[in-house]
Amino acid sequence: MFRFSADRFPASLVLVFSTIDFIAYFLIDNVWWLASYALLMIIPKGLICAWNHHHQHTSTFHAKSLNRILEFFYALHTGVTTNLWVLHHVLGHHRNFMDQTRDESGWKRANGTAMNALEYTLTIAVTAYYRGYQVGRKFPRVQRDFLIYSVLTLFGVILLCWFRPLPALFVFLLPMVFSLLFTAWVTYDHHSGLDTDDAFQASFNNTNRLFNLLTGNLGYHTAHHYRQGLHWSKLPELHEQIQHRIPLELIRNSKFVLVEA
Repeated sequence: MFRFSADRFPASLVLVFSTIDFIAYFLIDNVWWLASYALLMIIPKGLICAWNHHHQHTSTFHAKSLNRILEFFYALHTGVTTNLWVLHHVLGHHRNFMDQTRDESGWKRANGTAMNALEYTLTIAVTAYYRGYQVGRKFPRVQRDFLIYSVLTLFGVILLCWFRPLPALFVFLLPMVFSLLFTAWVTYDHHSGLDTDDAFQASFNNTNRLFNLLTGNLGYHTAHHYRQGLHWSKLPELHEQIQHRIPLELIRNSKFVLVEA
């Protein structure tokens, strides 16, 4: 069933949080309890964004149907539907991250100056679906599934809103928006300020054990870009192999963010 046994835990965790979401959706009516629940879930859903990223690099299951079901629940947590990050991130950003005139997650403005974190966050989040669609023009099969399952996810969210509008707002709609913004915000520190054509000098890294436990080794970011198809569980080993080629100032140790100020 699973392509890699290491994916059993994150996939199970996503389904557990999805179950909790639906319990809250069906049982809670008080607006203050719903708002409190939404605030409580900000951090867990933010962490789920990292695992959704890994899934769209290397799918969790052998069976396509199981991947699509998992992606529906990922979308309810993260605001990112099937194949959006495949197009925007895997087939876009990873190919263009050292060319700021083409990078789908570019940290420079059109005039060549650097964006601040807020401007970057809003720009990447607001344009995510449009940029993913644009990349999809070169990959029609991937784009087709992106469009089909985005529409199906939208239809599912509309049904949830129609049946119980207030719980749907706090349990699903607002978290989807916040998680997309959060995803964009945390990626600002991945490459911002590193204007280079050397892939080993183009990413910040974080070797903190807690950070990598929570994010699936996302801190080994140079290794991730060096071999983006490598499963997240194997990134620490690859990092050890290439660490001597990464400048020391690009390797940090921070518990909660990729780059510690």
